[in-house]
Amino acid sequence: MSISVNDIYTSMLGSSQSYQASSLSGSGSAAGLGNLAATTDLKNTIENAQTDEELMEACKNFEQYFIEQVFKGMKATVESSEEEENAYTEMFGDMLIEEYAKSAVDAQGYGVAQMLYDSMKHNKIDK
Repeated sequence: MSISVNDIYTSMLGSSQSYQASSLSGSGSAAGLGNLAATTDLKNTIENAQTDEELMEACKNFEQYFIEQVFKGMKATVESSEEEENAYTEMFGDMLIEEYAKSAVDAQGYGVAQMLYDSMKHNKIDK
């Protein structure tokens, strides 16, 4: 199975747009636009990678973004108590999830970056 940059971008863009559509109130729209900007930046980084190290770093960034979106989705399915929801978690909760995702990728990762890297490398050689 071969993965292209456009396949990844299209799937990420689709999830950002559905996220935007489902949360059109106030901060939800800003978060949706942030996701759109992040997906565009990731696409550009992957497409413009000149060396193997740059490509692997871009793939790790994608894995971090992917894990972050999974964590946010998981958090949305769990009810939280009033004690857990306060001004600090409301303001910095996304940053905390981002750091959890970064730590997960830095520690070991889930193999998404390596699979993506192998596929991208294979696609570059074929062209």
